[in-house]
Amino acid sequence: MKNHKFVIYQLFVRLFGNQSAKNLFFGTKEENGTGKFSDINKKALQALKKLGSTHIWYTGVIEHASMTDYSAFGILPDNPHVVKGRAGSPYAIKDYYDVNPDFAEKVTDRMKEFESLIQRTHENDLKVIIDFVPNHVARSYFSDSKPKKIQNLGESDKMEALFDPQNNFYYLPSTFSPPSEHFIPADLDAKPYHEFPAKATGNDQFTATPSINDWFETVKLNYGVDVLNYKTYFDPIPDTWQKMLDILLFWAKKGVDGFRCDMAEMVPVEFWEWVIPKVKAEFSEVIFIAEIYNPNEYRNYIFKGKFDYLYDKVGLYDCLKRVLQGNSPADSISKEWQTTEGINDQMLRFLENHDEQRLASEFFAGKAEKGIPAMLVCATLNKNPVMIYFGQEVGEPALEASGFSGADGRTTIFDYYGVPEHQKWLNNGKFDGAKLSEEQKKLHENYAKILNLCQKNDAISNGNLFDLQYVNHYWKSLGYDERFLYAYLRYSDKQKLLIIVNFSEESKNFSLKIPTLAFELMNLDMNKKYKMKDILLGKQKFAFDPLQISVLDNPESGIKVSLQGLESLILEIK
Repeated sequence: MKNHKFVIYQLFVRLFGNQSAKNLFFGTKEENGTGKFSDINKKALQALKKLGSTHIWYTGVIEHASMTDYSAFGILPDNPHVVKGRAGSPYAIKDYYDVNPDFAEKVTDRMKEFESLIQRTHENDLKVIIDFVPNHVARSYFSDSKPKKIQNLGESDKMEALFDPQNNFYYLPSTFSPPSEHFIPADLDAKPYHEFPAKATGNDQFTATPSINDWFETVKLNYGVDVLNYKTYFDPIPDTWQKMLDILLFWAKKGVDGFRCDMAEMVPVEFWEWVIPKVKAEFSEVIFIAEIYNPNEYRNYIFKGKFDYLYDKVGLYDCLKRVLQGNSPADSISKEWQTTEGINDQMLRFLENHDEQRLASEFFAGKAEKGIPAMLVCATLNKNPVMIYFGQEVGEPALEASGFSGADGRTTIFDYYGVPEHQKWLNNGKFDGAKLSEEQKKLHENYAKILNLCQKNDAISNGNLFDLQYVNHYWKSLGYDERFLYAYLRYSDKQKLLIIVNFSEESKNFSLKIPTLAFELMNLDMNKKYKMKDILLGKQKFAFDPLQISVLDNPESGIKVSLQGLESLILEIK
């Protein structure tokens, strides 16, 4: 049986090790600093492993367009008119075969330094995930590091054709015009940008004049799909398919253990059906994670597209966000996991990532502690993997505008910047959290408990789910407030667990019922008495009689439970 229960720690390399606190608006690399591959040393990796991580997603590794000039090292400069932020978007790839020079102690050794990080990560018993960005590239894309036998994207394109199945790009018979309102710092010598014929923009905008809200800095890649006429041409295999296979194999050969595939649903599922088995034929353990937002395509991208895991954003993430904001009852969680019944084990669950607002920000929960019960549900509801974003575990609120990124509750991915609360945990490279407040230390400790427990308990890693919400809602269990309380069983042959979560900041006193069917499924004898111990906090013990708590028509029957505000229990039945 495959164990899906692993923990991904998403680490934005540019920000993770940066100790600078200047944080000037639109500041340069020299002013605001940048993280390096070397910052992620043995001490850092051991701290992340202690937190409960099994995989590190190194975000922003592959070389992307930037306003920082590295022409002295033979790297072609980018025109600021088509770059978002000083540092640039990590999803506007400039060279699929190179790494970001910002992250190197010595620019000429940048690939060697990343290879050392891969080795260092493996030596600390952690796996490496990087981004694969297949749908679009930077407008300045040109690989100066590719193997000699491989052509650059667009090198053999028929540029007079709007669409050709073997072209890498889509072409428009017009001159490209960047958005006029795009801000460029005054200290940069930004020459006019010229592109003719214009290429289609990454978010499927077939126009030479994309807006500031479009992915104007990127170019859409052609996978043999005539987007405007709704036709596909997959035989013979499109040239872009082969180029993408070469790129994936290049990184797999360097020891990368997995790929988080950006906007995977914007690339035809037939490509994934073709490419993933080819990569796994050489590297069988490599995992593929799809960023995907259309639930109607979930099963298609798993069963046909061969993905190992999918983002669970529009399902459980959005549901939990509504619960935390008081816009939906805890009851609504049941509907979400039922929607993905049969593929729950393959849904990667999270509460933060680089695209989403920070839990502690006013745009989300407004308080970092409110994320703990939600994270417990993410981690323990099914056998699925779970993800945490750096700074989440210490309550980073992303308060300020930084440059291209505004004050919207998100940590910038476009600018050179420091992450203040994370830097307290960083503690000048000690990675010990000594500068954190007592509240932050407790928050970090709670995340570590959840992430470690979800891997070390068989019922969570390998067991089945029995949702108790319907029973306690329908039969009106005494004091059970389904707006804020959520309860379920996880059970295997080796272990039986009762998990109860309180999303409210107020304490709750109630009775919890478990139906006879649940005891039958868990193979527990209704004539015996059982004890339960809290393995999350270790502070509460219960003794119960199955016959008494299964009396559904008696409101007072059930296990008597008292929970503090935002408190959760994981009770092991012995």
